[in-house]
Amino acid sequence: MPLQIIRQDITKMKVDAIINNPAKPSFNNTILALEKQGELLDRISSVFFNMLQCNTSDELQDIAMRVQPKLTELGNDVSLNPELFKRVKAVYENPGIFLSKEDKKLLEDSYKSFVRSGANLNDADKELYRQYSSELSQLTLQFGQNSLAANNAFSLNIKSAKQVEELPDFVKEGLAMEAKARGEKGWTVTLKAPSYVPFVTYSSQRDLKEKLYKARNSCAVGGKFDNTENIRKITTLRLKMANLLGYECYADYVLDNRMAEKTETVNSFLAELLAETKEYADKDYQTINAYAHSLGFKGDIQPWDWAYYSEKYKNEKYAVSDEAVKPYLELETVKQAVFMLANKLYGLEFKPAEEIAKYHEDVTVYEVSEANGEHLAMLYLDFFPRDSKRAGAWMTEFRSAEGDTRPLVSLVMNFTKPTESTPSLLTFDEFTTFLHEFGHACHGMLAKGKHASLNGTSVFRDFVELPSQILENWAYEKEYLDLWAKHYQTGETMPAELIEKLVAAKNYLAAYANVRQVSFGMTDMAWHTLTAPYEGDIVEFEHKAMEPSKILPVVEGTALSPTFGHLFSGGYAAGYYGYKWAEVLAADGYSLFTENGIFDKATASKFRKLLQSGGQEHPMDLYVKFRGHKPQTKALIDQMGLGK
Repeated sequence: MPLQIIRQDITKMKVDAIINNPAKPSFNNTILALEKQGELLDRISSVFFNMLQCNTSDELQDIAMRVQPKLTELGNDVSLNPELFKRVKAVYENPGIFLSKEDKKLLEDSYKSFVRSGANLNDADKELYRQYSSELSQLTLQFGQNSLAANNAFSLNIKSAKQVEELPDFVKEGLAMEAKARGEKGWTVTLKAPSYVPFVTYSSQRDLKEKLYKARNSCAVGGKFDNTENIRKITTLRLKMANLLGYECYADYVLDNRMAEKTETVNSFLAELLAETKEYADKDYQTINAYAHSLGFKGDIQPWDWAYYSEKYKNEKYAVSDEAVKPYLELETVKQAVFMLANKLYGLEFKPAEEIAKYHEDVTVYEVSEANGEHLAMLYLDFFPRDSKRAGAWMTEFRSAEGDTRPLVSLVMNFTKPTESTPSLLTFDEFTTFLHEFGHACHGMLAKGKHASLNGTSVFRDFVELPSQILENWAYEKEYLDLWAKHYQTGETMPAELIEKLVAAKNYLAAYANVRQVSFGMTDMAWHTLTAPYEGDIVEFEHKAMEPSKILPVVEGTALSPTFGHLFSGGYAAGYYGYKWAEVLAADGYSLFTENGIFDKATASKFRKLLQSGGQEHPMDLYVKFRGHKPQTKALIDQMGLGK
């Protein structure tokens, strides 16, 4: 019998044991028993699906397509079991008087989870819910696989040395290594960020950049890896499920379990941010367009021109470029600096654990401990791109914290690999990305709750980005950079003038970047506030949704949605606004550090309490305990330098 089937059978046996328990339903024999019944399966699933994202193969993808429906079926078997729900409801209605605050939260969440998963539906609707959720799990998985395959399918091989002569050495070396690995001559650009982004930033070859841009933004529109039909099916299924549960649209369903709570709140929030920054964003575009004209450019710059001219303008205005900063951001040094920050704030220690098994040779592992030596977590670092890894950067867990069981946390990124002559040197954006993901890691590593489902990053989606986004602020602090940022060749400390320029450039194109993120949130909400299945053109729908936030010219045939994994294969459907929501929290929250000192132990201790509380309390209550008041949008506007 296949191992997966055995695990399912074990899980079902444990559920049956809960149902058939002759004792009166109680927190321990029902709610706590449910919390623990799927531990082994959850562990296996966490490892498997993490590998699917960061070290996939045809075999793993095939297994995923076969296993995902079984897992969905099992989840439905549990959440739609009337006898099990009867016991959960009985405890919810009569919880007793001896439950701790954390236990009460687990009880509340457990009951709500059953209701949100269809437990109150009639038998016919339960079957529909099963059908829809099973189809949805397959489609979201297929969406992610198509997106990865589409990105991997395109590459641009350049044989003319003249077409790459202007590129920085690190870019040329990386492209040459890629070509060599593929058995090609010359230089090869892929759609992966460490290859694509530097090329479009530093190359003046407009025809090549146009080809790359259109390939990257249309790779899953039609063709072998088409995702447009998957989007149509996914949004329709989500709508049908929401309707079954009594909601007008999928966003209403999702937001019923978020800080924002209502669709109207999110739409108003995004509209407010757009209104406050759109005028400035349009000026950003006009500035870069005028600058391009001053260099002889004709017409309006296009999306594939933006990175090149905005980088040149930044270098001229602020005299700070990636090339000027990168020598001070050698990856190994940055890693130790990030560890140092965790030590200064929380007293954490990091020790290499070379004896621990790794899933890939590029991975390094560290044991994380408290200042007193108490074991806290294991941290896996996976820095470099490969064909088996999806694009982007993320934090994940192979095992969550639960009481005395400590977590196994992983950070996955796609930084430029070392070359034969140069170590891995990070751009400033990559440095902030490292800090961002490490903020998530701290959320997981510092968890102190006794229930796994209430620990670490198991919080509302519009709260989960606070720990990550607040940590990015230290990237701009001279007091911090002076401690470690040294030239990898000379040992020279990063000059004060360079730090001043980085700080001055912090809000460079801030309005543009804000509106861009708002446009993603608006697109997300457009897809998930549909009240009827959408039968029209996917690309046109997206362009219409983004129209109010449009800054750069729209390129026909291109669209973000078909490769927008956050929405259609991740967990951010009707939740992408959460990035901006958390930015408001982070801007307001970090001001407490700036008031008291960026390494202030008392402030850090208060923030640590927020981190280690996970989902044990409502996030707004946790935030107010830390900051002393509710967050205001004005904090973010002021931080961007746009306050009126």
